[in-house]
Amino acid sequence: MKAAIYTKRDSRKFLELVDIDPPVPKPGEVLIKVRAASVNPLDWRLKSHRPGVDLAGEVVSIGSRVTRFKPGDAVFGLGKGAFAEYARARESQLAAMPDSLTFEQAASLPIAGLTAIQGLRDKGKLAPGQNVLINGAAGGVGTFAVQIARALGAEVTGVCSTRNVEMVRSLGADFVVDYTQQDFAQETKRYDLLLDNVGNRTLSDFRRVLTPRGRCVLVGAPKQWGPILRGLLDAIVRSFILRQNFLFFIARAKPEDLETLSSFVQTGRMHPVIDRRYPLSNTGQAIAYVEEGHARGKVLITPE
Repeated sequence: MKAAIYTKRDSRKFLELVDIDPPVPKPGEVLIKVRAASVNPLDWRLKSHRPGVDLAGEVVSIGSRVTRFKPGDAVFGLGKGAFAEYARARESQLAAMPDSLTFEQAASLPIAGLTAIQGLRDKGKLAPGQNVLINGAAGGVGTFAVQIARALGAEVTGVCSTRNVEMVRSLGADFVVDYTQQDFAQETKRYDLLLDNVGNRTLSDFRRVLTPRGRCVLVGAPKQWGPILRGLLDAIVRSFILRQNFLFFIARAKPEDLETLSSFVQTGRMHPVIDRRYPLSNTGQAIAYVEEGHARGKVLITPE
């Protein structure tokens, strides 16, 4: 089979498309014929030489302890080495794919969708009627977060660039802040929850726009650990006075949450925003494009 693999030459990392044997599923795993995959920051930040996590496809074979799926089933979720013709995945990190979803829609959901729903609902404790600010509303997580926050009954403000204002508004944002024209940290509005998908502002900026009991959920690993950690320590000290809550967050794979996401799509409460599609042979270009930080929604990789 063909697979995208990172190799090292002269201390540099290169992504190459090579021919290798299909993987063999372990007892709790399934082997999937990949019909679509999507790109995430994990694909260049992790040390794995086989990138690709989000996938959707058809079960080819199952391990000895698999009970939920059988060959021929359409599934989606998190896999290992998804930028390939075939990939392994744990049964516990997959959900059945409804007939009404396309493989592309399903492949766009896992990492970004799980991050959005768990960040808002579980970590952010978002309740109907609350105000939420989504920093980075036009990216993979942000486009889902705007729609999920609306579905949960919140008033949504999205932060994005000029070219994405109308798109974010079309997703259901009540208000849109164009960061090239406005600084949300200098506005008078206050928020019950701030979901940060970018990591480009200080915690003092976030603290300024939160209500006294507001929560700030920072998605993934910060780009600049030193300043962020110093700011977090300050925020913790101040939290004893203001009762504001700051926390870092990385999503967990839960089949029930994958099913919730797919139900949002099926019922029309949410739709994946797909920026570009690349063939498997252009996986390196797809990752490079997302790494630039200007992708709108999700970027997909499909078999040729």
